Amino acid sequence: MTTLSTATGQRSLGDPAVTYPLWPPLTSGCPRTSTEETAYPVEVDYAYETVDPTLFAPPAPAAPAAPAAPAAPAAPTVPATPYTGIDRWSPLLPPLAAPGLGEGRTPLVEIGDGLYVKDESRNPTWSHKDRLNRVTASAALRIGAPGTVVASSGNHAASAAAFAARAGLRCVVLASADTPPAVSSFVRAYGAVVLPVPAEARWPLTRLIVERCGMHPVSNLTPTHTGHAFGPEGYKTLAYEIHADVGVPADVFVPVGYGEMLFGLWKGFDELRRLGVTDRVPRLHACEPAAGGPLSAALSRDLPAARVAVGHTDAYGIDCAVGGYRGVLAVRGSGGRGLLVDDERMRAAQRELAAHGMWAELSAAAGLAAYRTHGTPHRRTDRRDGGSQDEGPQGEGPVVCVSTSSGFKDNAVATRTPDPVDPSWDAVAARLRKEGIST
Repeated sequence: MTTLSTATGQRSLGDPAVTYPLWPPLTSGCPRTSTEETAYPVEVDYAYETVDPTLFAPPAPAAPAAPAAPAAPAAPTVPATPYTGIDRWSPLLPPLAAPGLGEGRTPLVEIGDGLYVKDESRNPTWSHKDRLNRVTASAALRIGAPGTVVASSGNHAASAAAFAARAGLRCVVLASADTPPAVSSFVRAYGAVVLPVPAEARWPLTRLIVERCGMHPVSNLTPTHTGHAFGPEGYKTLAYEIHADVGVPADVFVPVGYGEMLFGLWKGFDELRRLGVTDRVPRLHACEPAAGGPLSAALSRDLPAARVAVGHTDAYGIDCAVGGYRGVLAVRGSGGRGLLVDDERMRAAQRELAAHGMWAELSAAAGLAAYRTHGTPHRRTDRRDGGSQDEGPQGEGPVVCVSTSSGFKDNAVATRTPDPVDPSWDAVAARLRKEGIST
């Protein structure tokens, strides 16, 4: 099976008839279809007809061991090069010029009958952003940029810094002044230049650093979100992995900020259908904080993208004021919904994930929170008492909730320490009984 990319060019999502060469990556959306009000992203196109059909075949079972033979001098061998991340899917990714860190291949954990959590906190920098930054760091290396620049105060910053370091590139992070201290330390550990600036200054400064320093932008530059042309391609691997584990789910609940991962999931499942591996795509549900929700607003107003006022929420990783067209395409194309959840529901989901051994950032729990709050279209039924309930699977497949990142990224991390306990048995036993442990 070939591991060479079959990417052929870039295509406008505003008008699929508008195409561009593969290089350079268009980091400010489509210049021909975008307007002052709406920036339309581009996507990467591939020579799908050349993709090896065995790319998605399950691994062959191990052959039975042969009877032992008399020992003979060992011939020199060349060890196979192991996959170092999402390379497994490189025919359907832009060229991966940058070395990987073992990103991807995260576990799908069953927490109920047919309910799974895709735990992206198991990535190298503990978030889903590693899939994107393996691809964008590769683009920076391929075009000869001296480094990358990112406007982020969380997962994206840490991931961009790590993959730049791995590729031998510099990284400049334009962070908010209120970046959680733990995240700031995380980013600096990779040697990134961290510049805490007011939020409204981050995007203009990003453009200046691109223009004057030659850095490659790996975050958004446009009024409505387009982001990096290649970035969502890395997120397609989530769909490939979920399919490899459980086939095509009925529904996938996805925490959404700008909608890049949501689009990547949709495109990945759509490619599986296009290549004849499956016959359908799951419904993809965009899960946003009730304090904002630009994608839900765009869907309800029938707009390509929307801007909203954002109220207070502790889910800072997805508290976006503006959305993008990618998310609208993914929800409509899959028959999904835009769902809003408040912080209380996300905290309940966060506790539920912790009870299953997964420490999730509050933003990361939005998918499970939306599932618990809204249910699925095919499973939610009304009860006679006026309430509603989940009726269980109806033959369409399992439900997957994506959990995007580690609880390490939350604002409240390391702000509380446990009260000391008298080491006498009576005091310890009293404390254990208070926590429900029999003594």
